Amino acid sequence: MVHVLEDPSAQAIAHVYSNAFLNVAESVGIDGVLEELASFLDDVLEQNPEFRNILLSDIVSRDDKLAMIDRVVAPLGTELFTNFLRTLARHERLELLPLILSESWLLHESRTGRKRVQVLSARPLSEAALHDVQTRLDATFSFDPILETQTNPALLGGLVIRVDNTVYDGSLKNRLKQLQDRLCKRSLHEIQSGRDRFSHPEGD
Repeated sequence: MVHVLEDPSAQAIAHVYSNAFLNVAESVGIDGVLEELASFLDDVLEQNPEFRNILLSDIVSRDDKLAMIDRVVAPLGTELFTNFLRTLARHERLELLPLILSESWLLHESRTGRKRVQVLSARPLSEAALHDVQTRLDATFSFDPILETQTNPALLGGLVIRVDNTVYDGSLKNRLKQLQDRLCKRSLHEIQSGRDRFSHPEGD
């Protein structure tokens, strides 16, 4: 069974809700609304699994979920956020909350000229190295890069940078592979040239 977070159709639906959510949130401040959603997921649902299971359950009726939102969330949450939860409950989409949060952040960043860039290195980068990477990326792209760093010792050295679906592989492992490929092609060319000379000797 495909998990909802990995379901392309679920992501497409979450994108629609996220776009509508941000449009409404612009009037009160998007950052604050997104932080309220993140806090609800992390501090309420994660810390209260029984409440989370009831709210996201397929068995609990829509009316019961709406009543729970009115009883538990409405007294503490903002009107905008509470109404958004009610909308999701009416359409039975509350299970998309984690996807909606991630999609909302990405949309908000895109609207404000920012974009996430994954930077993979063999070892954790120093502050100076991160600053250098940030400076180079700022000069390369038309958007403001938001760096997300990860490590993988298998890279040996260098960096692998991913922007959306484009990968810029400058790792030592990749450079060694490219060198190996060039040497193999050169060797094959020399072997073929030798065969051609033997097949067609001078004066033949």
